[in-house]
Amino acid sequence: MSGRRLLLLDTITGIDERCGGAVIVSGSHGGVSSTGFVLDAPARPFAVFFNDAGVGKARAGIVALELLEAIGVACATYSHDSARIGDARDGYDCGVVTHLNAIAEAAGLRVGQSVREAAALAGAGPPSVGDGPPSVGDGSGAH
Repeated sequence: MSGRRLLLLDTITGIDERCGGAVIVSGSHGGVSSTGFVLDAPARPFAVFFNDAGVGKARAGIVALELLEAIGVACATYSHDSARIGDARDGYDCGVVTHLNAIAEAAGLRVGQSVREAAALAGAGPPSVGDGPPSVGDGSGAH
């Protein structure tokens, strides 16, 4: 299945109404502060990919998996060793999936897949090219 909009957000702070039903690849970590932007977004995305930031103490870098599952959003993280934190394009091009929630698993995503392959399984088309740049963010690499 394809046809969902694919958005590359260097920072998840760029989430907005355009993201409703979309697949988002974010350069942000999957921690609680980043996840809050998705929880407070005006429209729910279908799926979000985050950098795992090395997972961290008490799984702090991947808490988004559970928090987004609770609101019905598929979520996966990709390895901080495979792609730069704060660079969504690198996450999409080079990221390797490390963790996922049950919704993402039900959509066919698997640990070890490339983010590009996993995004396609989540129904994402190619990054948007006709209506502005496919990478959205302020370039700061924040979150």
